[in-house]
Amino acid sequence: MSAPPPLLDRLRTRGWRLTAQRRVVAEAMTGDNVHMTADEVLERARRLLPEISRATVYNTLNELVELGEVAEIPGPDRVRRYDPNAVVPHQHLACEVCGGLWDVHAEGVEALHPDPAALGDFEVASTVVTFRGVCAACRGR
Repeated sequence: MSAPPPLLDRLRTRGWRLTAQRRVVAEAMTGDNVHMTADEVLERARRLLPEISRATVYNTLNELVELGEVAEIPGPDRVRRYDPNAVVPHQHLACEVCGGLWDVHAEGVEALHPDPAALGDFEVASTVVTFRGVCAACRGR
């Protein structure tokens, strides 16, 4: 499975107005298996643009979620995390000890969708699957 284009590239392609603050938020969310809290995004963004405000980061994250470019997911610690890999369907592994969250592409998840006849006029918008457990690092502690 190929990696999706980086968030910043996707935003440029769709013509989203990239102010310095929006660009820094998108750059802060670069990397593999990125699942940061808003405060972690703020911390990374401030390394690039020290004057960026908390409100700007939160507002930008909300806009990115509304655009469908970033997914808002609950972490194992029940804190909202932001996943810039919203364009490739995937599931998550969540460590209940350290709070780590990783992307995983599990086979057979499609079978969880109910038979369309059983749905009536209900339309399924998305399926969220999170496998909870303990990561190797935490098991070794």
